[in-house]
Amino acid sequence: MNWDDIRIFLSIARTGQILAAARRLGLNHATVARRLTALEESLGVRLFDRSTSGCLLTAAGTRFFDRAERMEAEAVAAEADLGGDTPEISGTVRIGAPDGFGVAYLAPRLGKLSEKHPGLKVQLVPVPRSFSLSRREADIAVTIDRPETGRLVAGKLVDYALGLYASKDYLKEHGTPQSPSDLNAHDLIDYVEDLLYSPSLNYSADFTKNWSARFEIASALGQTEAVRAGAGIGILHDFIARGDSALVEVLPDIKLRRAYWMVTHESSRPLRHVAAVQDFLRDQVARDKIIFG
Repeated sequence: MNWDDIRIFLSIARTGQILAAARRLGLNHATVARRLTALEESLGVRLFDRSTSGCLLTAAGTRFFDRAERMEAEAVAAEADLGGDTPEISGTVRIGAPDGFGVAYLAPRLGKLSEKHPGLKVQLVPVPRSFSLSRREADIAVTIDRPETGRLVAGKLVDYALGLYASKDYLKEHGTPQSPSDLNAHDLIDYVEDLLYSPSLNYSADFTKNWSARFEIASALGQTEAVRAGAGIGILHDFIARGDSALVEVLPDIKLRRAYWMVTHESSRPLRHVAAVQDFLRDQVARDKIIFG
């Protein structure tokens, strides 16, 4: 059994397409297809059901995927062990994070990481969605829920608070709510409900049962910009909104608590460059814990 063929198998399983796997691996499409066929013939089983829309793992392929990932983890561990005497941290690490945390908090601090490890390349993907670590969409994921399944390693990164905010101009024109029931008379801003990728993002019920949004925006930063522009009252992250002089906290005694989790795939454990980024993230949020509320 050829390790390169197994590596190709894993890439096809994670991308769901031979063409996408070829692009990711920097190989010719025909070469990837041929190596997959060779692997299936050597094992005597069909690993994928191939169609024009992609490749779907068969029952045998699903069983083999788990074993192949374990082989990959051992190969990664061996590589890390043999390179353990190398003093410089280098390589590429992709971080997937919610847009609020990724853009407003993490992006301005990545320069410090580059100063500490000049040989390290960091890719930040700050979008409001979940990331599949098993499909290698990211090396590190910052999530708002602790994963319950999969070969993942998760640890709480930091607790954070959210509150109600409005712009000074909006409150001057519409008045300031004095109780949750007063919110019903105001223009409210919320997430697009059918695009919520986690129940934890359904904040509004914690403030009032009758929350009826006039504006729905599928991004934490988009909501912040709408509130800043005077479009209405929104539920914003304290670590983003508190430092903005244009925003005023409404009903400050009412707070919502959530947590960010840092998640990696089990096979990434031995990788020094991934561990270095994890250490950086832990150190940064520990220093800035007060701003998260």
